[in-house]
Amino acid sequence: MRVLLVDDNESFRRRVRKLINKLPGFELLAEAVDGEQAVRLAHEMHPDIVVTDVLMPQLNGIEATTRIKRESPCVEVIALSMHGDDGFRRAMLNAGALTYLLKDNVRHELPKVLHSIAAAQPSSAAADAAKA
Repeated sequence: MRVLLVDDNESFRRRVRKLINKLPGFELLAEAVDGEQAVRLAHEMHPDIVVTDVLMPQLNGIEATTRIKRESPCVEVIALSMHGDDGFRRAMLNAGALTYLLKDNVRHELPKVLHSIAAAQPSSAAADAAKA
């Protein structure tokens, strides 16, 4: 499964990058530092999954998710945030995100969600990733 990672915090991206790179069957395609870059990279690279922060400069994760899902409805979006506020959660889910994870829980929750997405995909590569 091909993943695009979007977050304006370099140290957080580094942590998530290491996590994704350890998961068999998942390939980190690229990283973006804001929503504008995320929309552009999603258009160019056609990821299966976008893992995105909610609050970023240029274009927030809510609007980026709306644009990405409008162009590529099959792309799964996972929202990450340090804000447990229900308003952000609802906004991301309404924009098309599959789920909303708190950054504090990313180490434990993100692999579960990624494997769940892979298990739901019909391709053999996705099935292999789900078994890992």
